[in-house]
Amino acid sequence: MAVRHRLIKRSPEEVWAVLADGTRYADWVVGTASSYPVRGRWPEVGSAIGYEVRVGFWSLTNQTVVRACEEGRELELEAIAGPLGTARVAVELRPWGEHTLVVIDEHPLQGVGGSLHNTGLDAFIQVRHRAMLKRLAEVCEEGRGTSRSTPSARTRPEPA
Repeated sequence: MAVRHRLIKRSPEEVWAVLADGTRYADWVVGTASSYPVRGRWPEVGSAIGYEVRVGFWSLTNQTVVRACEEGRELELEAIAGPLGTARVAVELRPWGEHTLVVIDEHPLQGVGGSLHNTGLDAFIQVRHRAMLKRLAEVCEEGRGTSRSTPSARTRPEPA
């Protein structure tokens, strides 16, 4: 299991607002180029968002399904990655004074990822989570990443 946490200097309500917007996952989920509604009202149980991962000319489109949701507190997702399998991703928000402690817990469930799950894979997931939580903090604390479909402060090129 790969568990990582980060203190985000915003209220749980402000962090939840970002998590509850399925179109914003590409702003903070590492490796995701875009996200869009597939079914239901995100983040209700059973709802799903599609996502695209691009590496050069290669792209992969799959989806993430909400398996459990306690509004404002916890969101449990099943990320479906086709032949790579599925993973459980739980995001917990804990009030921490005026701020929010965000805890991400992820582990492979099925497919290749589940079969090959080991401490090396957990180490890779830890590195990815560090980057994801950093990006989530940027989106929440600095208002960055309003959407990847419009340039954000994080992606806007610097003037020459």
